[in-house]
Amino acid sequence: MQEFFGEELFLSCGSAKRIYSEIKDLPIIDYHCHLDPYKIREDAALSDIGELWLSGDHYKWRAMRLCGVKEEYITGKASYRDKFIRYAQIVPKLAGNPLYYWTHLELRQIFGICEPLNGESAGRVYAQANEKLRGMTVSALLKKYRVEYVATTDDPCDDLAPHGTYGGTVVAPTFRPDKLLSFDPEYLRRLERTVGYGIRSLSDLLRAAEERLQYFVSRGCKISDHGFKSFPARYPDRKEAEKLFGRREKCTESERSALFGYVLVQLMKLYKKYGVAAQLHFAVTRNVNAPMYDKCGADAGFDVAADPQDPEDVIRFFAQLSDEERPETILYTLNDSSLASLACLTGAFKHVKIGAAWWFNDTVQGIRRNLSAIAEYSVLGTNYGMLTDSRSFSSYARFDFFRRLLAGWLGELAEKGEYDLAAAVETAKDVCYNNIKSLLGRGGDR
Repeated sequence: MQEFFGEELFLSCGSAKRIYSEIKDLPIIDYHCHLDPYKIREDAALSDIGELWLSGDHYKWRAMRLCGVKEEYITGKASYRDKFIRYAQIVPKLAGNPLYYWTHLELRQIFGICEPLNGESAGRVYAQANEKLRGMTVSALLKKYRVEYVATTDDPCDDLAPHGTYGGTVVAPTFRPDKLLSFDPEYLRRLERTVGYGIRSLSDLLRAAEERLQYFVSRGCKISDHGFKSFPARYPDRKEAEKLFGRREKCTESERSALFGYVLVQLMKLYKKYGVAAQLHFAVTRNVNAPMYDKCGADAGFDVAADPQDPEDVIRFFAQLSDEERPETILYTLNDSSLASLACLTGAFKHVKIGAAWWFNDTVQGIRRNLSAIAEYSVLGTNYGMLTDSRSFSSYARFDFFRRLLAGWLGELAEKGEYDLAAAVETAKDVCYNNIKSLLGRGGDR
């Protein structure tokens, strides 16, 4: 039996171990996350593993609810020690769940704790971890994991004051205009205050969006990001879009979708103009439990996978943009049942790639499905690899999780004589580091 979370985790053959040895210490480029840039600038202290793990991790919150833990110990007023104990008690139930892997990888890598976390070990693990955290700050974790680049998630109205270079880590903003695309009156008033003029027409909105994008680019932005349920079914011309914007508060759902589609296409053109890559996250339904949303707010564990995205709608979207107008675009679907169709689609339009296995798919089998679909229907060697998509500074262990799975997947091909081992090593290096490094170096324009 292998050692519990030992060095051979996911590495079942000699070729896998060889590949992993070549990629395990590569620097990390986290090109999509939800980390707080102020905590990086301030080099915030990390004093309690309960706070580090449970102050904002909706993965853990969801698992605790599934195991019947009372909300008081999840998002309630219980102490972080009590919350940690309750989480530890449910960990043994999480066989095959990514949390089980991430939890024990973090314990081993950050705290040097190699025993399983459970109700019996919870007290001493809590004490040992907090002793290790004594005096530790955010910069120490970033240095430990060799984090070279962090792309935070930022609203167009944000001032980006905390972004910059800290130690060996570049902290860059990501342009995330979801609220702008909601056409919410309150948000548009905020945008007006930010740009200093009224948003009375679609032309005003697009002007404001471009000005804010220019500002983001001036502060180091190389990537944009969007999250939405599904691609629109149709796209209006400029004249119709202007009319729809003028009566946006009275639009039907299909009309708002059409207006959303028009503005999204215009933003894609701006991304190309300013050398910004686009990330599109879709097939998600958010905040499905209204009472708990009212109690806990957004990003608290009440989002679910939506219906699979109709590839015809994705094709219709990309058809709105010529190859010359289309920025480098990365697709993430929360419902991976359409993964093969989406990967196949990338061969029909330039500058389109499938992203990492997103959110609920960031599992052992989800990552393997993602790698297989990209390899079989697209090209694995051009993939941009892993990101954290996380709010926790301890989550950089997820890069090791991915790198082990990638090495294992490629290593099995090499071991069976189906793939050249030297090529497998180079592919792994490209996926883990070189490809995203090149994209950022070229400002999203390849």
